[in-house]
Amino acid sequence: MPSAFNFTASPFDCLTSEQRRLVQNHVDIAYFPQGETILALGAQPSHLFVIIKGYVQQFDGNEVVTTYGPDDSFDGRGLVAGKVSSRFVAAEEVVAYQLAKQAVSDLIADNATFGALLFSDLSNKLSALTSRQSQHELQSLAMARVDAAFIHPPHFVDAGTSILDVVKTFQALRINAVLVRDTRTTPVSVGIFTGTGVQKAVLRGTPLDYLAVGELANFSPIGVRPSDLIGDALASMIKHKVRRLLVADGEQIIGILEALDLFGFLSNQSYQINEHILAAQDLEALKRAGVQTTRLIALLHRNGTKVSLIARLVQELNLRLFERAWHLIAPPDLVANSCLFVMGSEGRGEQLLKTDQDNGLVLRDGYVCSQDLAAVCQRFSDALADFGYPVCPGNIMVSNPHWRQSVSDFRQMARLWSVTASPDSLMELAIFLDAHAVCGDTTLLEEVRNAMFDLTFGNDAMLARFAAAIHFFGSSQGWWNRLLNLGDKGDDQLDLKKVGIFPLVHGVRSLALAQRLTEVSTVARIEALVAGGKLPDKLGADLIDSLHFFMGLKLKAGLQELDTGRAVSGGIQTEKLSSLDRDLLKDTLGIVKQFKALLSQRFHLEAL
Repeated sequence: MPSAFNFTASPFDCLTSEQRRLVQNHVDIAYFPQGETILALGAQPSHLFVIIKGYVQQFDGNEVVTTYGPDDSFDGRGLVAGKVSSRFVAAEEVVAYQLAKQAVSDLIADNATFGALLFSDLSNKLSALTSRQSQHELQSLAMARVDAAFIHPPHFVDAGTSILDVVKTFQALRINAVLVRDTRTTPVSVGIFTGTGVQKAVLRGTPLDYLAVGELANFSPIGVRPSDLIGDALASMIKHKVRRLLVADGEQIIGILEALDLFGFLSNQSYQINEHILAAQDLEALKRAGVQTTRLIALLHRNGTKVSLIARLVQELNLRLFERAWHLIAPPDLVANSCLFVMGSEGRGEQLLKTDQDNGLVLRDGYVCSQDLAAVCQRFSDALADFGYPVCPGNIMVSNPHWRQSVSDFRQMARLWSVTASPDSLMELAIFLDAHAVCGDTTLLEEVRNAMFDLTFGNDAMLARFAAAIHFFGSSQGWWNRLLNLGDKGDDQLDLKKVGIFPLVHGVRSLALAQRLTEVSTVARIEALVAGGKLPDKLGADLIDSLHFFMGLKLKAGLQELDTGRAVSGGIQTEKLSSLDRDLLKDTLGIVKQFKALLSQRFHLEAL
């Protein structure tokens, strides 16, 4: 009766105390030397195995399908089905727990989550995981710090300023509160004056240009610290019947926390960020609003929000941020005679944390900008970099004339992409396929997109070379060993973009191009392919689940890097994966492998 069984590993971490005792009462330890077949193809398993030490390889014929390491379990599916569909061999000396079949059956009957995580397909596993997260990981937003919410920067006026001048400040800056300094006191007093004070002034009947703001300002504002909890700030507002709090860190005044922003934070923070973006009168105000997006992402992730919803919100906020920045920088005639667009993961709506800029500008034929076009576009790229969107190493930005051309010139580029079909031209084609309009005349972008479809539709040779990029990064088989530290024992990282996201996204993009689909997001493309009978329903659903799992895994790793002051690398430290994430990663990479086989058959890639 082993007492050291690891109940923190998936799927055993969802068991109750009574169910854990059942495991302890029905588990033994087994030993297998290197090379021994633990389960043969077609065998009727009598136990579920949980590895203590060593590694087990699962074979489909002579090919290694996956590798299991410490805390991994196998073969739950064979146990339920009554027959093993693969061959399991000890890759090295193996020590494992073996849990009796009847005990496993009892656990499945009593605990649906355990059964789903043990032997279900990918979609059921992810559904079970989501359910468990909603029960155990949901945190109250009220436990967030005050500085996680939007704090209005302080705008100071002297106590002797007329209320008429303050009202003009309200209108010019689109604010409804200022801080008032009274230098006649020692130390200097700081009060707050709001739109309510204007109403009081009007009721007095005194002309607003003769009434000083210091006479109606509140010099005893209720304050909070940036480190205070949102819940405590809300309680202070309710207790003192105020709609605004002064946020200060010691003697340093940070700004004003308004009730509208606090309630927006507790309900739908994205709406408030959007409002601040639209109200921004300069690039510095936009930058402050943009900072809130990363905080929103972290907050939503911690509270169990689905990654697909986070990505959708982030895309909308980024588009509004880019649009507002472009309107602040570009002259009106340029905005009206062009279409600003984003590409890559930003264009597909699959970007979460800030990444390299990927954008372009298509101009109306014959249009000449009233200002220096190159300078305008450079200023835009510099502004995004200041907002935290790094300069693209491949220079795919509006500041590069190559991605800033007229409709006719872009159509000529599309012709070169299809005719030459070189690696560089196909890469640019792939980038442009994900173009999503930000603002301006969107018909200009559609003209170029339609011309591109006309040139590529039915060109099987070009489509095959285009789709072949799914193999550019080689087989993922080597990553099974790295995933379980069979190879390099160092601080290894798994590049999910290379082994998972890129072949999935580009494979879907290739099928979409072949079918002339106008959808841009990977999910929308998959749904259109399934609806058109070009992709099996089950595989389509698994691809969507896999994509979202990859995105969630990258987001989790990226937020951990930001929390520790490191730059987002995009890599996954495999040794830090939980047993559940490792299990799901195997499943999702297996889906990608299955999809690549379908693509190879569809585009005859084996002949290239």
